[in-house]
This record gives sequence, C-alpha cells and structure tokens, in this order.
Amino acid sequence: MNLTVALLSEHASPLAAVGGVDAGGQNIAVAELALHLTKLGANVDVFTRWDDPSLPTLVEWQPGIRVVHIEAGPIAPVAKEDMLPHMDAFTEQMIRFIGTQSRPYDLIHAHFFMSGYVACQIKARLGIPFAITFHALGEVRRQLQGTSDRFPAERFSIERQTMLEADAVVALCPQDRQDMMSLYGANPRTIVTIPNGFNPEQFYPVDKALARLMIGHDTPEPMILQLGRMVPRKGVDNVIRALGYMSRHYGIQARLLVVGGDSETPDPSRTPEIGRLAHLADEEGISHQVTFTGSRKREELRYYYSAADVFVTTPWYEPFGITPLESMACGTPVVGSAVGGIKCTVLDNETGFLVPPNQPEALAAKLAVLIHSKHLRTLLGEEAIRHVGQHYTWQHVAEQTLALYRRIGPSKSVGPSPIHLPLLPAMASADKTIVLAPKA
Repeated sequence: MNLTVALLSEHASPLAAVGGVDAGGQNIAVAELALHLTKLGANVDVFTRWDDPSLPTLVEWQPGIRVVHIEAGPIAPVAKEDMLPHMDAFTEQMIRFIGTQSRPYDLIHAHFFMSGYVACQIKARLGIPFAITFHALGEVRRQLQGTSDRFPAERFSIERQTMLEADAVVALCPQDRQDMMSLYGANPRTIVTIPNGFNPEQFYPVDKALARLMIGHDTPEPMILQLGRMVPRKGVDNVIRALGYMSRHYGIQARLLVVGGDSETPDPSRTPEIGRLAHLADEEGISHQVTFTGSRKREELRYYYSAADVFVTTPWYEPFGITPLESMACGTPVVGSAVGGIKCTVLDNETGFLVPPNQPEALAAKLAVLIHSKHLRTLLGEEAIRHVGQHYTWQHVAEQTLALYRRIGPSKSVGPSPIHLPLLPAMASADKTIVLAPKA
C-alpha cells in the first residue's frame, strides 16, 4: 500500500517565492521532496502556516499533493523568529484537520524545529511516528551570530527534546550529524544522513551566449553569480569585498550579479540587506560592477547559472546549500566556503574551490584563477555535471527518504502511551503540559 505522508513545514511553504528573508532552501526542499515522493507513489499533504488571506485553506497543488494552510496566529506574514508562540494553535488546528480525513497519515516528516515541536505533540496524542529534518541548528547559529540571533532560547530545548522523541533524525551532511551528537547528545543510531538535491528537469547547461541574452546581460566581462537569500549570514558582503580586492590587486574588472530579495526589482525598503550591500559596494569603489537583480522565478535560474563564469557562495554557516548543486548541474564551477554541506558537495579542485568563510583575499585569489583560465572552468564544469548527476538528484533523495519512511512507518509506531513532561517555558500556562510518547 502506498504511504500517506504529512510534510510539516510551519514557515516555509512550497508555494512561496524563493530568495527573500524567510524563503529559501527549505521551501525548495519541501516542494521537491513532495513532488518526487508522489512520483514514487506516496500521497503527500504539506502543512504550513496560513499567512495570506488570498489563498484558500486547502490547495490542490500537484497531482497527489495538497498544501494545507493552518490558521495559527494572524493570517499575515510573521517572521519565523516570532512564530513559536503560535505553535500550540498550529498543533490543535492540525489535529482537527487530521480528524476529518478518511485515511490516517502513516507518518509525519517535520521540517525545522517548530515543526518538530508540533510533531512531538501529535505523536503523543495520536501515535503518528515522525522524522525530523532541522535545516539549521540553534546551537550552531547562536555560536556564529551571538546576540543577533533572534530566535528564543527555548529553541535549544525543543531541538534536544525533538531529537530524543523522533523516530528518525535526518542530517543533511556529515557536519550536521556531528553537530547533533556533540552539541545535543543525539543518539547516533537514530540519525540518518540524507542530503538535499537538484532537479535535472530544471537545471542543466544552457549555451552561455544564449543564457546571457536570456537574462539581459550580454556582456564580454567575466561574470560572477551570487544567488540566494538576502540575509547577513549568507556572506554576500564577503563576495563584494573579494570583488574589490580582485579589482585593486589583480586588475580584474568582473561583473557580479546578486540574485535574490523580497521583490522582483531590488528594493532596499523591502530587503534591507540589499541596501547594506549596495553601501558596501560604494565603499569598495565597485558599485558600477555590482548588479542587484531582485528575485527571479525558479524556471529562470538555469539561465543565470549558465550565464555565469563562476558561482560563488560563502556563508558563515550552511547546513547544506542547494544553490551549489544547481550551479554545478548547469556546468558552472563553484567557489564556496568550507562549511556544512558545501564542503561535501563541492569537491575542492575537482568541481570548484573551497575557501574559508569571511576571508575575501582567499576568495579573490580563487576567483582570479578561474577567471583567467577558461580551460580550467570547462574541466571543473564538466566534472561538476557528472558529480551532481550521480549523487544529488531529488529522485535519489526521495528514494532514500521513502526507504526511511518504510522503516519507521505505522508498524513501528508505539501508539499514544504518553508520559508527561513540562511544556517549554515560553509556551507554558500554569496548568498546561506537553504529552510525549516514550521511545520504542
């Protein structure tokens, strides 16, 4: 019998535009996983918080996939850092929806820590087993961002408790797995490493001259591409400083395209990071070399990857990083920071280069090597296509994930035999408790 799966992604809807402050890799991962699970025969409902009154509560998104909008808090955008107090309401509304369905869910796959909080409560009350993919870990973020990390301190306790209660914990890369064990004491026997992927029907090489015409940048200049969410931890400032260093010390005048933001035209009022980066480009004396494009639709991105000579991504912290896969699938070599998943997906000196984060001089040196050698770019690009096609398609990811689901599915569920633990302080009332089922 085909599985019926609930994908739980409280702040990252598969319907959202990618590239804004709260829309990025998790949105892509949930959408692609749902699509490819249905190709393998699963039925999938994606539960996400309702933040747009123009959308119906139930969207028949694709054959076999429904997006269920759960009313929890205002029907309006809420920053994910402020969303935790609404998760009890999310739980209650989701349980009510489950009660209206003729066929029960075989399991839940929660994405992000707040979805894990909800999945723990549903398992306790309904006995539905769950897997969890965190996409980012609070302890790591706090180490790197300090007081600029706005998530509440309760996040750490929720993550720790979720790792304890989950039937399986999905790590996106070896570093993610190691962080779970060393920072949270997670049981290594419950952790399964399954990466994210790319869709070869969307991302493939396009002739460079044609690609540049398609994006409106038919220029003889070397072209560097940065694409992704416009938030400080993505390290786009590092790229701009490297571009300035490369201009001053190597005499290379390259064009940097920065794709992303909360609107289709670059608007610092809607995406403050664009304003900060534009000011930095002025300080570096290279504002004429930097083009902010705003956000772009998914179907357009292969032209940007193919138009570029080099793709660069140098975040401080990246649990996985989907954009390097997409670039490599288009045959464009990647220079990425040696952190998280990037240091696994980008093969140093084979599909691109790895550099330390926040070191613009090191980044500039590698960019200069690639810009000077078309032959090297071609060799790295060809190997990149082979590498990601062999290891990182969403079909392959979905097959691994479905195998995990079958291992932890309903036959493994212990049912609702609850123990009572105090609710986390930020969400507790005087007499309220969270009910968690014991591990099998």
